[in-house]
Amino acid sequence: MIRGDEHAGEEMRRAGLRVTPQRRAVWSVFGSGEEGHLAADEVFARARRSLPELSRATVYNTLAAFEEAGMLQAVESRGAVLYDPNPDPDHHHFRCRNCDRLYDVPVEGVENLRISGEGKFVVDSKTVLLRGLCPLCSPAGGSGV
Repeated sequence: MIRGDEHAGEEMRRAGLRVTPQRRAVWSVFGSGEEGHLAADEVFARARRSLPELSRATVYNTLAAFEEAGMLQAVESRGAVLYDPNPDPDHHHFRCRNCDRLYDVPVEGVENLRISGEGKFVVDSKTVLLRGLCPLCSPAGGSGV
């Protein structure tokens, strides 16, 4: 989880990444974690405010490195990938099919999900993306499941 700019270098080193001004600029966009669910272009625009020479390719490469290192979670969206600074394995999402808003939601029973059949799959992580209507878009006003 993002803990502020003073811990950026520590987070990157822990993930096995070199600390560079470009990576610091990208990481700082996510701030305290409340700015999550950002598309790469949003990250690019915000990071360039602090580092104007930053290239779009560097932002994309940095986001991929942060995702691979487990510092960010990529979440599908309509036409773009959104990056979430909460890679906690118990952190899941709900996407509203009407307004396209992405919500962080607690999901029960994820630990019991498994692949049935004869395959020898090795599951490293489980990510849940639920879709439907959010409380604001639902005619029922969010009766839930």
